[in-house]
Amino acid sequence: MEKKEPILPVDDEARLLAKRLMRTARSGALATNGAEDGMPFASLVSVGTDLDGTPVILTSQLSVHTRLLAADARCSLLLSAIGKGDPLAHPRLTLLAQAERLEPGSERAQAIRRRYLLQHPKAALYVDFPDFAFWRLNVSWGSLNGGFGRAYRMERGDLLADLSAFPDFAELEAGAVEHMNEDHAEAVGLYATKLCGAKEGPWRLIGIDPEGLQMALGDELIRLNFATPLTGSGELRMKLVELAKEARAKDV
Repeated sequence: MEKKEPILPVDDEARLLAKRLMRTARSGALATNGAEDGMPFASLVSVGTDLDGTPVILTSQLSVHTRLLAADARCSLLLSAIGKGDPLAHPRLTLLAQAERLEPGSERAQAIRRRYLLQHPKAALYVDFPDFAFWRLNVSWGSLNGGFGRAYRMERGDLLADLSAFPDFAELEAGAVEHMNEDHAEAVGLYATKLCGAKEGPWRLIGIDPEGLQMALGDELIRLNFATPLTGSGELRMKLVELAKEARAKDV
């Protein structure tokens, strides 16, 4: 009889790992259900995130998976950390979700469009084509494999940021990201190199949420988790200042 890998109790380390995968994955394997025979259909998709961490994809009506999602919203998305050596030695996360198509031009679609293009700037070439639309993959639960002997079943609350105390955060984030990239690019670079141990380069801030930051250098994406999550929108500016001070102190 095959021995099953034990499911461990979800802890903060597992939550941070899962959220890091969700916030830094540039692509994933999307599995949809065949409309006629129910057979699973897997395809590679580019992945972004909504403010709370919900995965979002941009698809064309010409794609098979778009037609399958329209017929059956149930899907799963596999995200994996890419690295050297055995692929199965790296963390991966399977998300079970219900896909929700966003009406092009709607306020929700425009907010996601802004964030998605920061992560996938080349998508600007086709994002506004009339046959393209964004989909939110509304997560039900997830299965995290953090490496040998580290398997977790994760609930929706383990995977997404709670925004109930941040009703105005989307507008705040948009302004803060633009301001930091235009006026404080040095600080963003220090966040990446001194606090995340990343290589030197023109790093750009591409996302902020109450639990951390995402930064990009070309195709490389990294996540900086806040030691203490924000409890209100008014704390963001001071948090960014504190991180800059911490990073500069490491350079002394």
